[in-house]
Amino acid sequence: MSEETITIKNAFPNFSNELIQEIEANSSYQYFKAGDVIMRTGQYIKNTILILKGQLKIYREGEDGEEFLMYYLQPGQACAISLICSTKNQTSQITAKVVEDVEAISIPLNLMDKWMMNHRSWYEFVIYTYRTRFEEVLEVIDNIAFRAMDERLEFYLKRHAKACGCKEINLSHQEIALELNTSREVVSRLLKKMEQRGLVNLHRNQIELKM
Repeated sequence: MSEETITIKNAFPNFSNELIQEIEANSSYQYFKAGDVIMRTGQYIKNTILILKGQLKIYREGEDGEEFLMYYLQPGQACAISLICSTKNQTSQITAKVVEDVEAISIPLNLMDKWMMNHRSWYEFVIYTYRTRFEEVLEVIDNIAFRAMDERLEFYLKRHAKACGCKEINLSHQEIALELNTSREVVSRLLKKMEQRGLVNLHRNQIELKM
């Protein structure tokens, strides 16, 4: 068994051996560095990627450069939007940026329909991906619609910490403000209040969560 097969099986333990063999035969291995943008709004999507290692940030980009965070992709996951676009030959409505160096398997989208019919484990993976991403987007919408900015900031920090599996968030106040569509001054003021409440420790370009 090849090293790649072991890696795929570890990241996607529910895939059948037959599906893994087809993935190996039809995919290519890719590596992206932190900061790379691997999918842009308006770009036609020809492949979907399965994340083996690292982390991607999926977000919408506004006309003035503001970012609206939708969700993170981690090992064992794929982008639901790229799977959807494969069925209608549509352009991407999101941007995907590498947060932590990514190792991935790239799969041509023209295989999606075939695998949906021929491989039960792929069908279940796609349905689970759709449902999970939909639930995450609903959570974000609820957060924006029904919470004040201090609650949105706390939600954002907890979500980021959960995605990276860490308590130290290496983001500047300006980066956070961009994703929350507010000003750096507002973020700094709210973070200072959170520090006074004992919820975080503030360092230069790093926020340590204590909640």
